Amino acid sequence: MALAKCSECGETVSDKALLCPHCGAPTGRGGLVGYVYASGCEYRSPQTVLGMPLLHIATGIDPETGLKRVARGFIAIGDVAIGVIALGGMAFGGLAFGGLALGLVALGGVALGVLLALGGAALGSVALGGVALGYYAFGGLALGLRALGGECPGH
Repeated sequence: MALAKCSECGETVSDKALLCPHCGAPTGRGGLVGYVYASGCEYRSPQTVLGMPLLHIATGIDPETGLKRVARGFIAIGDVAIGVIALGGMAFGGLAFGGLALGLVALGGVALGVLLALGGAALGSVALGGVALGYYAFGGLALGLRALGGECPGH
């Protein structure tokens, strides 16, 4: 492993680093793909709906702040997404799709939906999943006023 000076701050940086650990500047190593992966990307459509961008896509870390980017828009797509329609690792919105999804209608690994939840673990008025809790619950383990599944405790 060789060491070089950062072109931005002058600090010592490994020749394997994609970004300077001191200032976050790209080192030029690893090409554009490596830089995009390390810092993520962001797009906001110029069109707005109710004061929000129609489409906001945000992934990775913001190199200026060092914080995780959050997508916020009518349609939000990202690691963390908040919108009327949200798709992401963590999605919050009217219609939410994600590893962790919270919304009126939620679909995900863990889904919490006011109206409908579909997921490995689902909690909602109508819940469908491996573990389902809701007024109407359908799943391997179902708990609810109206429950149908492999195991329905209390019924």
